[in-house]
Amino acid sequence: MSGAITPADGAAYWLRWQVFVCGALIVLPTAVAAALLPRLRRVAAPLRATDLWVPFWARLHPGWLLGYRAFALTAAVALLVRLLVAHGFSVFYFYTQWTFLLVTIYFATSAGATMLTDVTFWGLLVPLFYRDKFGLSLVSDGMHSLNAVFLIVDTILNNMPFPWYRMAFFVFWSCTYVTFQWLLHACGGISWWPYPFLDLSSSGAPLWYLGMAIAHIPCFFLYWLIVKAKHTYFPRMFPHAYARTS
Repeated sequence: MSGAITPADGAAYWLRWQVFVCGALIVLPTAVAAALLPRLRRVAAPLRATDLWVPFWARLHPGWLLGYRAFALTAAVALLVRLLVAHGFSVFYFYTQWTFLLVTIYFATSAGATMLTDVTFWGLLVPLFYRDKFGLSLVSDGMHSLNAVFLIVDTILNNMPFPWYRMAFFVFWSCTYVTFQWLLHACGGISWWPYPFLDLSSSGAPLWYLGMAIAHIPCFFLYWLIVKAKHTYFPRMFPHAYARTS
């Protein structure tokens, strides 16, 4: 059972077969992403400087996009500071805070991570693990919803492309987080897992890791569909309102 052995048991925990299988599920996606990233970047359209600040909408002044981003940044920083004051740096044990921090820095890179965070939290953690003890009081700050709201609103307003190679950054980010958790437990930093499916003591751990690895694909694809729909349907619905890029 999951409680029979813990990271504190040292080699008895870390030399179990499932640890090596889960490790392969971290290393292999990282290696594949690193190998494909330069190739995909070469064939992708280059990012123009104006794409960073010119809105998708022709009649929308860039100042509005800048103002929205300033508001989103301020709100995100305020929520993070509030959590840090209340709980200290231990809040960064959670992938949610990693993603939220990334959202405050760079919207495009964190698109898939944001989707994965919200889908995992509302679709997996709350119904299966935290239904009785998590409580809505712990999500009063709205982090598991605000990150997606900030991202989608910015997506509607901005004119930035979303090439496939950014999937690699999504993989790097998630694998870095899991590696951070492994190192933290191996060094005795914490004895509990922020997410139960990361616990390596169960023989079913590889299935959880495989499932979460596969979940990255639809989460990234979901955001890609949102961007694709914006560029496909908005120009048809509002032919005189959007900014032509050709």
